[in-house]
Amino acid sequence: MIKIEQYKLLMKKIMCSLIGIAFIFSVTAQDSISIKQAESNVKTLSILWQQHAAEYRALCYQAFNLAALRLSEAVKEKKNGDQLAIITDLDETILDNSYSEAKLIKEGKSYTPASWKEWTNKSAATGVPGAAEFLQNAKQKGVSVFYISNRDTSDRQSTLRNLQNLHLPDADLTHMLFRTNTSSKESRRITVMDKYKVIMLLGDNLGDFMEVFDGKNTAVRKTETDKVQNEWGRKFIVLPNPVYGEWENALYDYDRTLTPVQKDAKRKQKLIAY
Repeated sequence: MIKIEQYKLLMKKIMCSLIGIAFIFSVTAQDSISIKQAESNVKTLSILWQQHAAEYRALCYQAFNLAALRLSEAVKEKKNGDQLAIITDLDETILDNSYSEAKLIKEGKSYTPASWKEWTNKSAATGVPGAAEFLQNAKQKGVSVFYISNRDTSDRQSTLRNLQNLHLPDADLTHMLFRTNTSSKESRRITVMDKYKVIMLLGDNLGDFMEVFDGKNTAVRKTETDKVQNEWGRKFIVLPNPVYGEWENALYDYDRTLTPVQKDAKRKQKLIAY
């Protein structure tokens, strides 16, 4: 039979063990919440900047004002028989999707194909500041507009409604080249270039301009950017997007298996301090 003193000692050990286990679970839960909050914070400031910073609007207007100057130059240099065209990306170049990211942040959720589909089905994206006016101006000058996007082909009808709601030119399926079996846009660009003289490309991601940027690390992306430095602001017009893109995937070395903790470690590792 267990003596009273032994019983008290045993119960004390059990209680200490239970407290310890509870503490571990508590810390683990807190860490999980902290990691989730940290991931949310990474996107929150970027979305707030896109939705509220006048500087964001100024950069967009700056890009399209410059594009308008290049457009006028190209039209003046047009030769007989030339069919001029502009190739543009859609998301965060012409269409503002910040509302979708904002909803996920408020609900404490992460991006999924289903959440994106729910958003695109609404056909509710607004125009990036200056985008509609520029494209309408291009069409009035006789320049065709092609929308090359990595939206899935199943999004074509909902996207078409969105483009038509914004009164964008060439808003028809013929001018919308969406992703099929590859995210590279090169073959789709070539399809347009075979029939038209492309005077300008617009995008928020370097893959919107040249295939050489696809899947490359940050060092190569910088090197390749420098090689064509004279094209930026001329034939290539870049729109600001701090929320997502290949620049972020490059930070993680395109490893899509990383956990939030590992991503956070990668981000800190990539920081350049003095």
